[in-house]
Amino acid sequence: MLLRARGVAKAFSGVPALSNGQLDLQAGSIHALCGGNGAGKSTFLNIITGTLRRDSGTIRFKGKEVDFHGPKEALDAGISIITQELSPIPGMTVAENLYLGQLPLRFGLAVDWPTLYQRAEELLGTLGFKINPRRQMRELSLAQIQLVEIAKAMNREDSSVLIMDEPTSALGEQEAELLFASVRRLAALGKGIIYVSHRMTEIFKLCDAYTVFRDGQFVATGQTKDTDRKQLVSAIIGRNYQDQFPATKAQITATPLLRVKHLGVRGRLDDINLEVYPGEVLGIYGLGGSGRSRFLSTLYGLNRMDSGEVSLNEQRVRIKSPRDAIRHGVALVTEDRKTTGLVLTSSVKENISLSSLPRLSWFGIIKRMREMEWTNRWMQALRIKAASTKLEVRFMSGGNQQKVVLARALETEPKLLLLDEPTRGVDAGAKQEIYGFVENHRQKGNGVIMVSSEVDEMLGISTRIIVFRRGKIAAHFENLNLSGADLLHAAS
Repeated sequence: MLLRARGVAKAFSGVPALSNGQLDLQAGSIHALCGGNGAGKSTFLNIITGTLRRDSGTIRFKGKEVDFHGPKEALDAGISIITQELSPIPGMTVAENLYLGQLPLRFGLAVDWPTLYQRAEELLGTLGFKINPRRQMRELSLAQIQLVEIAKAMNREDSSVLIMDEPTSALGEQEAELLFASVRRLAALGKGIIYVSHRMTEIFKLCDAYTVFRDGQFVATGQTKDTDRKQLVSAIIGRNYQDQFPATKAQITATPLLRVKHLGVRGRLDDINLEVYPGEVLGIYGLGGSGRSRFLSTLYGLNRMDSGEVSLNEQRVRIKSPRDAIRHGVALVTEDRKTTGLVLTSSVKENISLSSLPRLSWFGIIKRMREMEWTNRWMQALRIKAASTKLEVRFMSGGNQQKVVLARALETEPKLLLLDEPTRGVDAGAKQEIYGFVENHRQKGNGVIMVSSEVDEMLGISTRIIVFRRGKIAAHFENLNLSGADLLHAAS
């Protein structure tokens, strides 16, 4: 047994975050660690990697009991991790980030730049990641940053255990397949992989075994070949699994809610034409860098249109800023909730009301009672779990953070809701709830545009699907007898 944990427990200020962490990892195995947001997975992994000290329990690594006093001890012992929260150094190049702390030196003094870039090119080439090692990290997309973080962790040849926490959360299907191939190669070399993902398709495609945590407790373990999606999700959420996606049936009318004609953004988007009708969910699919997120941010006024026109309810509009978008009934849930979706050090109440402050204010003074009333209403409607409306959102689980972002968007009463990866990094139970909120918004006669990297999600929730490729519309599908292979073929 490469790694064995039993009865691992940790409490914060007397409140248990983990009370019975348990896991058996075999050498050469890819082991899924499953559980909803707040199940104790992150606490358990932080203890394994020395970021936190356990209160009780035992951890045996390569047959010996270990108690790491910090991440460096764990790393030196052979345990490395790719965290869900990315931590690049934006002002440095890709190569510098890859070899930070182990830069090749010339005569022991200056950085040997030719050697550094050669090593970085070889590493990225081996993994199949098409990224220029000379580019600065601030120039990369979220998906490319994720790939660099993955490459950095995979480059440690002395690691026996590699922990991957939501490694595909920002990746498209094609990039994810490259990652899976690399993970399988590492497992074939005898390394043990602990794989955390809320995407059930990935777990059954990639992992040999699984362990489930719920409410800080070990619940179940077994071989993935001996279970199915319904049983695993039921174990994760603690109740019987229901049909994941609503039966989305839009009544397409003659008059579109949104009409986009010949929209262009120089070097990014070219001749985009589409419509969104009242009561429908239009899915937008594409690989990383295809222009799908750029399109949403342009509709919301975050980017300037260089050509084309946008009409809402058959009236041409010019949206130059998010304020214009909100005034015209358009709201956006961004791709990365922590970077662009939330003010992490502000409270739940402040985040929910942020986009609606003009409606909540009188001569610049916020009506606090009304703000609290609206906040409580959305917390109840979206089932947001927080000890208080004054809680800073950085202390909330990923699923509840995403609901706060969604609540702020819905608070503006949008007729057109733009969703960019709305279920990224949230558990199966929270996903179902988010799908329900989207369906409820659609049923009121509103329109939704939803970008997602998950094929199952696209097929499950969309009325029609448009595929972006290299800044252009590559295909347009009615969602009838459509397969994932159709989308992937059109996108690539």
